[in-house]
Amino acid sequence: MTGGLLDARLVVDRGAFRLDAHLRIAAGEVLALLGPNGAGKTTALRALAGLEPLTAGHVTLGERVLDRPDARVWTPPERRPIGVVFQDYLLFPHLSALDNIAFGPRRHGVDRRRARAEAGDWLARVGLAELGKRKPRQLSGGQAQRVALARALATHPELLLLDEPLAALDARTRLDTRVELQRHLAEHPGATLLVTHDPLDALVLADRLVVIEDGAVVQEGDAAAVTARPRTDYVARLVGLNLYRGNASDHGVRLADGFTLAVTDRVSGEAFVAFRPSAVAIYSDRPAGSPRNVWAATVGGIQRHGDNLRVVLHGPVEAAADVTPPAAAELGLRPGQQVWAAVKATETHAYPA
Repeated sequence: MTGGLLDARLVVDRGAFRLDAHLRIAAGEVLALLGPNGAGKTTALRALAGLEPLTAGHVTLGERVLDRPDARVWTPPERRPIGVVFQDYLLFPHLSALDNIAFGPRRHGVDRRRARAEAGDWLARVGLAELGKRKPRQLSGGQAQRVALARALATHPELLLLDEPLAALDARTRLDTRVELQRHLAEHPGATLLVTHDPLDALVLADRLVVIEDGAVVQEGDAAAVTARPRTDYVARLVGLNLYRGNASDHGVRLADGFTLAVTDRVSGEAFVAFRPSAVAIYSDRPAGSPRNVWAATVGGIQRHGDNLRVVLHGPVEAAADVTPPAAAELGLRPGQQVWAAVKATETHAYPA
């Protein structure tokens, strides 16, 4: 198989919901499609696989048009050069691991002996050579995931679709399987679409990210670009930043409620301001000293966040702040408490909206 470029404009109308997203994935590239629940991620994957009819748009893979409603072109799922790994893997329960993998080549006309030989090779490649006779119910979650991946790759697909491939695994298995999956995706010559809501999966496995919300693409780019300059609250939360939008002039950005955040970046017009929760300092009394953004706030909630505590602050600037447990104890932080919050201008990042 030689991989080809995927070029797809996916328009799917489902009652009140409409997906309208343009995706391009080069051969050998892994694209992560991220978004909150209900954003349209799985609908996009199913449309590419031929399991969800397009209302409009097109799906082109290499030189071949797979789907184009306005030209009455539609290719059924089994005839698309596409491999799919579903979230729940959907292995055939009555078949062994070996025969699950051999199923794809057999459907493509390969004789039984050769298909099983190829399946054995794939089992070895995913590290399960000794488990070929086991049924899916006899496999662990990580083993089932690897069998599902091998089954999808055994047909040498031009496009590989992965629907939350690590979501069903426990934390330890997920870590090990992510490393294995990264290796197999690096070796796959075709295009790959990874649908996930987990930013770590996207950052580790993908070359490029596309974020969709409410059926539309809101941001795309490589990991560095997306994480450095989030453009929606969802993306900001995804990468762990406080994000605000306002009108900038000189070294300040005036927010909608009138509060102005001092910044060091020189921007003008509509702009975003972002800063990390770790940049927010909390005081019991109004701080003095070097120029900074200072505002009165109310503690809205406190929860464990790694080794620190994540404090939600309400006020003219709604923010999340990370503080150490000793600092929280010294301040006596509790919900409803009145405090002062401060962020140095040098800790902010402002950029055009």
